[in-house]
Amino acid sequence: MLRLCFPLCGLLLNIRKSEEPNPMEQQNAAKPNVMIRVATFIVDKRSLIFLLVGIAIVFSLFSKNWVSVENDLTAYLPAGSVTKEGLDLMEQQFITYGSAKIMVANVSYEEAEALYEKIKAVEGVQSVDFDRTTEHYSKASALFSITFDYKETDDACLDALASVKALLAPYDTYVSTTLGDTSAELIAQEVNMITAFVAVIVVVVLAFTSLTYADVPIIGLTFIVAAAMNMGTSFLMGTISFVSNSVTTILQLALSLDYAVIYSNRFKEERQTHELREAVIISLSKAIPEVGASSLTTIGGLIAMMFMQFKLGPDMAVNLIKAILFSLLSVFTVMPGLLMLMGNLMEKTRHRNFVPKVPFVGRFAYATRAVIPPVFVLAVVFAISLSNNCPYVYGYDTLVTPRLNEMQIADKMIAETFSSRAMVALVVPGGDYSEEQSLIRDLEDYAEVDSVTAIANSDAIGGYKLADKLSPREFAELMKLDYETAEFVYAAYAVKNEKYDKLVSGIAKYRIPLIDMLLYISDKVDEGYITLEGDQADTLSDAKALMLMGKQQLEGEDYDRMLVYLTLPEAGEETYRFTDTLRAAAQEHYPKGRVYVVGNSTNQYEFMKSFQIDNIVVSVVSILIVLVVLLFTFKSAGMPVLLILVIQGSVWMNFSYPTLAHKDVFFLTQLVVSSIQMGANIDYAIVIASRYSENVKTMDRKEAIIEAMNFAFPTILTSGTILAVSGILISFLTTECTINGIGEALGRGTIISIILVMFVLPQILVLGGKILEKTSFSMPNVSREQRGSGLVAVDGLIVGEIRGTVNGVFRGTIDGDVNVRLLSGRAGPPAGTPPEAPADAPALPEGDVENAPAPEKPAAPAEDRGEEASHE
Repeated sequence: MLRLCFPLCGLLLNIRKSEEPNPMEQQNAAKPNVMIRVATFIVDKRSLIFLLVGIAIVFSLFSKNWVSVENDLTAYLPAGSVTKEGLDLMEQQFITYGSAKIMVANVSYEEAEALYEKIKAVEGVQSVDFDRTTEHYSKASALFSITFDYKETDDACLDALASVKALLAPYDTYVSTTLGDTSAELIAQEVNMITAFVAVIVVVVLAFTSLTYADVPIIGLTFIVAAAMNMGTSFLMGTISFVSNSVTTILQLALSLDYAVIYSNRFKEERQTHELREAVIISLSKAIPEVGASSLTTIGGLIAMMFMQFKLGPDMAVNLIKAILFSLLSVFTVMPGLLMLMGNLMEKTRHRNFVPKVPFVGRFAYATRAVIPPVFVLAVVFAISLSNNCPYVYGYDTLVTPRLNEMQIADKMIAETFSSRAMVALVVPGGDYSEEQSLIRDLEDYAEVDSVTAIANSDAIGGYKLADKLSPREFAELMKLDYETAEFVYAAYAVKNEKYDKLVSGIAKYRIPLIDMLLYISDKVDEGYITLEGDQADTLSDAKALMLMGKQQLEGEDYDRMLVYLTLPEAGEETYRFTDTLRAAAQEHYPKGRVYVVGNSTNQYEFMKSFQIDNIVVSVVSILIVLVVLLFTFKSAGMPVLLILVIQGSVWMNFSYPTLAHKDVFFLTQLVVSSIQMGANIDYAIVIASRYSENVKTMDRKEAIIEAMNFAFPTILTSGTILAVSGILISFLTTECTINGIGEALGRGTIISIILVMFVLPQILVLGGKILEKTSFSMPNVSREQRGSGLVAVDGLIVGEIRGTVNGVFRGTIDGDVNVRLLSGRAGPPAGTPPEAPADAPALPEGDVENAPAPEKPAAPAEDRGEEASHE
């Protein structure tokens, strides 16, 4: 007798029993395993599933409009940050009026002055800032800073802005404003366009890489269902970011399309030897664990973003994970029904394999196995250094997108034409004008401070400031009132504010801030208790409107706000440090209260501080999660390290490019793309490493890597092309800087990953074979003992005896006695051979007879099977 050792090859078949059948095997055959039972239920209940999915899609068409989208990145600052507290406080305590900047090009100063008067007269315009300084007139262009009568959230601002635009229609104008949802509408239009382009690319790629044209509608419908249900449930998240709302569907397609492709390939494989229903059930039972395992690395990479302090990370992570789960659900529940409906069409639309073999890649890998790995290690060290110096920025000022929208063009023109000043809001405890005036004097001593605007230093009339405290006599002289009338008004004011001690100590010594007294008199004039004549009444009425507006914007219930204009740029280390200086200076004047510095500069400063922590956390967590998944996948300590080194190396190389190109990168790009790249691109490495580990058991290393690359290339081509093209399209077709940066880096990173797994990873696997063997901690388990005689089909990892010694790759039939221990795989009668089993031996669970499957087909020719298996 000869000893036989067959390696694991792929498909698992049955074995013909000997004269005395094994009772335990009969019992196991009578009860299909859990996956078979689950798959049978899904296939047989497909009509019910279609009905439920239809209802869900109809619901989603309505519910997707319920999603609330947050367009402000500062909303995702860490809850405990001082800047976030300051922003929330300003929203609660102060009113912000709608505003706009309008540049009119190619006008003389005299024409600009005339336009200034006309704009002031437009209904809804509260004030217009314009003068001869370079902030408002430069290079034959005028810049009008307009404030409207309404809060910035009031639609009346848009009506007033439309009136101003109509007035300036004959001129060359550029409008910059944050009013309305213009930005959100532009992003939505761009995303729709990008999605359409990506869909076309997906159809082309699937038609090229699939072996049947019917794959395209089946996989397409499966994804459409997943995307619709994902969008329809986003309202359950409450509010989602504009970034998540924009890119989730596109990334869902790019990241999860493989799941449907894996199942489709499994089905085509099983269809060669099974009837339609059985093929769908068996392939689904195999695809569920396989696809589920494939999704773990992607989900693991996304989970890393949930640990970010900057809450946009968790927002994107949850939305993308939800999208992937819906993709899995659609593949496991909807796609089986579609295969039952169109399974026979797949046979009719088969075409030859357009994806070429790539044996030259494997041969190159083997020939350069001693050269490429050391070069790669040196490149990684160099890339680490470059990526650590990547020019990250925390605002949009220096970022450039391939396309500019109307608002961006206006902002660019204004920035290039006029000088500008960085501005921050200093929020301090209110109620003490004297302390505010003292603080303002201290602030104006700093060279970095250009000016300060606050109630405490705003000009009034007669050379006084609004916060100056006047006695009754000074007020009477200022307003040209009788002294007795002024005393009476002061006494009435004291009574209203319960300052009875002032009545006792003498009204003549009572000093009241000018703004408070002017507003009090104005109220009494309106009530008819005080009468003013002619110009006095008009002047006071105009002053009242301006003072009320000033108080609403600069005075809150508990806090006052000062606008500090700086001589520094809006972004930069020097500006960030000076905001700390401002806060410290204000805190000295209010030692018992809390002060806040808020503005674009401090927002970016907070982004920078969060990024310094989040960047480390995301990198470490994503690597650890993927490492754990790979440890259980390969049961080896060495393999996960090698795979992660390759993909993390591609991340470092990806973010080395901006350093070499001197191109600024928005900080969010690094956080989001590094997680997605690690979670998604690691799959390419897994496919190659898995097949090579399997092949090397029965082949020499050269043949093993050649076959592994031939096998993996279609998968990498399909998935990699779609993800890379999706990222590139996002970067070229969007005008939003955050989305543009994510798309560009994702496309570039995917291309780098593909190059490394095709031309670096194979060499590492070949060279590191000894390391992989020594770090493996898995041993094959004996499955069960099998006996048989006659014609036997064998395909699996077995050890046993036949009429001679055989050691090699085997897939075929054996005519003789078989006595083996099955380590992996299955063996059984060839396709079409009636089983020699009792009459009551069970088969797959019976399903409905609707759409009865066609009779069992003979197996496809060997070359077709090999071709399709290589495509899997």
